[in-house]
Amino acid sequence: MTRHIVPVRTYVSVYAVLIALTATTVAVSRIDLGEFNFIVAMTIAVIKAVLVIMFFMHVREASALTKLFAGAGFFWMAILIVFTLSDYLSRGWLPLGQWWR
Repeated sequence: MTRHIVPVRTYVSVYAVLIALTATTVAVSRIDLGEFNFIVAMTIAVIKAVLVIMFFMHVREASALTKLFAGAGFFWMAILIVFTLSDYLSRGWLPLGQWWR
């Protein structure tokens, strides 16, 4: 088995991008985007997760089976988010009783 050697420059570049995305997350959190706050925050979080998985966990150079399981993890996370949002977004139609207020 041959080992792929990743240059230090790549790690430093990915680290700089992660720090920039973290600063972007903080900056965007101070802006009122209405319904798009969640979408922007999740997009930035997914980009950061993909960078960490690909470079720091070495999935980019891994076997096809490892890539399959990493993709399955993202698919499972998407399923959980869809179920959570479907529950959360469907609660607005329920009438509140007098004693709940």
